[in-house]
Amino acid sequence: MKKYEAMIVLDTKGKEETPDQLISAVEKELIKAGAKIDQIDRIGRRKFPTSPKHVEYGWFVAYQIQAAPDKITSIRSLLKLNDSVYQQFYLARN
Repeated sequence: MKKYEAMIVLDTKGKEETPDQLISAVEKELIKAGAKIDQIDRIGRRKFPTSPKHVEYGWFVAYQIQAAPDKITSIRSLLKLNDSVYQQFYLARN
């Protein structure tokens, strides 16, 4: 198991769920994909400097996780199917 920081940007535009519900849903998907959640930092809603894909704001959430390196690929693929996940970035930690 290796430590990672997963920065997930959520698109809440047009969603019935609250940001907390979406954050919890992503947490469950991470666990389902084989990651262990150490910490969740809710950074909050931020405006993008430009509006790619007509999205002006995103909810930024940093998940501190532990996962096998090969699991990160499957996590990316799984979250790519989630229409609430706008962007995702992964950084390996020491």
